[in-house]
Formats: sequence, structure tokens, C-alpha cells
Amino acid sequence: MLKQWIPTIADDYLWGWGPDFLWGIPLMVILLLGTGVVLTLVTGFIQIRRFRQASRLVLAGAFKSDQTTEEEGDITPFQALMTALSATVGNGNIAGVASAIALGGPGAAFWMWITAVFGMATKYAEAVLGVKYRRVMEDGSMAGGPMYYCEYGIGGKLGRFLAVMFAVCGTLACLIGTGNMFQTNSMAVAAQNQFGVPQWITGLIITVLVGLVIIGGIKRIGQVAERLVPTMILLYFLGAIAVIVYHIADVPNAILIIFESAFSPRAALGGAVGIGIQQAIRYGVARGILSNESGLGSAPIAHGAAKTKDPVRQGQIAMMGTFIDTIVVCSLTAIAITVTGAYLKGPLFVSDPSQALNSIDMTTWAFDSVIPFGGTVVAIGSFLFGLSTLLGWSYYGEKCLEYLVGIKVRNVYRMLFIAFMFLGSLPSQAGIHVVVKIGDIGNALMAIPNLVALLFLAG
Repeated sequence: MLKQWIPTIADDYLWGWGPDFLWGIPLMVILLLGTGVVLTLVTGFIQIRRFRQASRLVLAGAFKSDQTTEEEGDITPFQALMTALSATVGNGNIAGVASAIALGGPGAAFWMWITAVFGMATKYAEAVLGVKYRRVMEDGSMAGGPMYYCEYGIGGKLGRFLAVMFAVCGTLACLIGTGNMFQTNSMAVAAQNQFGVPQWITGLIITVLVGLVIIGGIKRIGQVAERLVPTMILLYFLGAIAVIVYHIADVPNAILIIFESAFSPRAALGGAVGIGIQQAIRYGVARGILSNESGLGSAPIAHGAAKTKDPVRQGQIAMMGTFIDTIVVCSLTAIAITVTGAYLKGPLFVSDPSQALNSIDMTTWAFDSVIPFGGTVVAIGSFLFGLSTLLGWSYYGEKCLEYLVGIKVRNVYRMLFIAFMFLGSLPSQAGIHVVVKIGDIGNALMAIPNLVALLFLAG
């Protein structure tokens, strides 16, 4: 019974494209993308007006010129961005993009970009509120996020209810959902398939590596994230660029295919392709939203810990996270898949489903076609992206539980997170499938109170 209705709720009514609900448009796509459009208008297209300034702030942080140690906070503004990015730049950038293209065609990439543009305004608003309404805890540490701008921004019984709802669902999603057990399972399966390493060994390695970091709290997470995230993005960037440069003469045509198939897949890809514009929008928008997490309410928890007195400044830094995640990293995957023709190996073009490439195997094929040991490059990228995701989501869950019961539970939560990491790596695909769907529901129920607060406080 449980295995039936949990996937139904997650797939048909929240994140999926159910045939009879809201004209087939996922509820969460309507809420998240719609909020992004509203906030774009309210902020006067902040993502365009302040893009140059935001870029300079990020570069200043990368080169250590934003060290504001005299201001309140736990980590530097750049470390806050890297912590938020550590959670968002994950396996969705490798496997998720390929999955969207496999089911929606190359045009899905265009709709991911559109989602990211509006998502930048959402991420800006989240971080501004995260800093504005944050609180100093009894041990001197900083606490911010939707819990606090719901309670202190909206106020009253409604604000408190939304704050508790977010914190409860956030704790659940972070502890057993896509930010923990799914990541370790994906990494363990990839290591077994690529290198023949037993899943439990990979799980043990992950548990030790991540455990040593999260035990040190946000300051250690921030220190590791500011080194790990740029490094892993650079390594993946170099691999993808090598693939793209090898096919440089075909890049203009690949870009044209992406744009044409975004609006007319049959015309761009051939009349035999059984998809229309709805499928391109469906998979591109949904994957873009899940990739950059704009609107889920996770990122403002990290940005709320930044050493800054200027919420607007931190908001500008935060919105670049969505740009880096989707416009940069996801685009590298999409162009590599398109320019190599890897998308032609997907289920839209291959008649035998058992022979079709659907997810990370499509990205692997694209890299393997150009780079010796391309599959190893993708596997290492997947491992590093998964590690970073675990770091970010461990902190998010800790702050959610801390809001509910106080700071004394920190070490208990960290031990639980570490234990669930190892459990997630063990072979049990049926169980992991249910866990992923529980996480999807938890993420949706995190987003709803957060979006209500964003719209309520937008004026």
C-alpha cells in the first residue's frame, strides 16, 4: 500500500506530469515557476539589472577580498554561496539533464534555461529574507532560513504554522530523502558498475569522508565547500569543454537543434519523434527547478549564516548560484550530449527500450565518444557532486531540527545523518525508490510554506 500511494502522490500530483490533474501540469512547477515570474516583476528584473555587480561580488569572494570577519555570521559570503552550491550542484547536473533530454529532446535544455532565469529572482528573494530575519542562537551561531522569515516576517499563528511545517518537512527530506540516502545509493551503484567496488565499501568511504566534515559544523562545511565546489565544477567543466571543442564545428548546429526542438520537436528532430512542445517544456522546466532548488527554501539557510549586514548584497551573491548551477553546469551537459549525438541513443530514437540510454549512461556515452576513460571522468564527477550534496543537505536538516527542538540535538542529528548515509549505500533498489519519493514529497512540502512567505513578504 505504502509503495503504491507514495509514488502516486509524488509523481502524479506534485512533481510529475499527471494526465488529469491541473491540465497535466505539475503543481510544484506551477507554484515554483509562477513565484519566480512574480518575483522577477516585483524586483524589476533584478537578475538582469544586477547581474554584473553580482558577478563581481562572487569573483571578489573567490579571490578572498570579501573577508568581513568583523560582521556577525559564521562563514564568509562566498563560503555561504559555495555551501548552497554544494547542495544544488549534484548528480542532477549530470544524470538529471540527460534524463530530461532523453524524454523531452534537446529542447528541454532551453526550458531549463528559462526556469533558471526566473529562479534567479526567487533565489535572490530567499537570501535577502534569510539574512534579514535570521537570529543569533544561544551559543552565538547564526540561524536563518524560511523557518525564521515565516515566524518573524509573516508573524502570528500563520507564520508559526508555516515555519513548523517547513522545519518538519525539511528535517525529513534532508535525513532520509534525496539529500542523503539517494545520493549515497547513486554513488555506490556508480562505483560498483564502473569499478566493481562493492556498494558497502563505497558507502563506508562516503560515511567517513562526509562524517569528518559535518561533525565540525557549518564552519568546517563552509571551509571544505569553498575548495571542493570550485574544484569539482572546474574538473567537470574541463571534461565537458574537451568534448565540445572536439566537435566545435558542430556546436552552432547543436545550439540550433536545442532552440528549434524547444518549440517544434517534430520539425527539428524528425516527424517520427513522438513528442511535442509540451514534453520539451515538461521535462526541461521540472528538471531545471529540481536542479537549482530555487524556491525550495534550502539555500537561504546557508546564506543566513553569512558574515554580512547587507541582505541585498547577499541576495545578489545567492542568485548567481542558480546561474552557475543551471546556465553553466547543466548547459555543459546538455551541449555535450547534443553535439555528440548522444541524444540519438535515447528512447525517442531507439525502438528497443532495453538498448536506449536514459540517464547518466547518456552523459557517459557522450564523454566516452571523445575522451579516453570518459566514463571514469563522469563517475568521478558524479562522486564529487554527490559528496558536496551530502555536505549541504546535512546542514539544512540540522538547522531545521534545531529550530524545532533547540541546539542540543545537533550531535544526535549528525550521527543519524551519518547512519542513514551508510544505509542508503546498501543494495535495496525498491526501498531506495520509496525513499526518493518520500524525499520528493518532503521537498514539495518544504517549498509550499516557503513560497507562501516569499509572496507574502514580496511587497
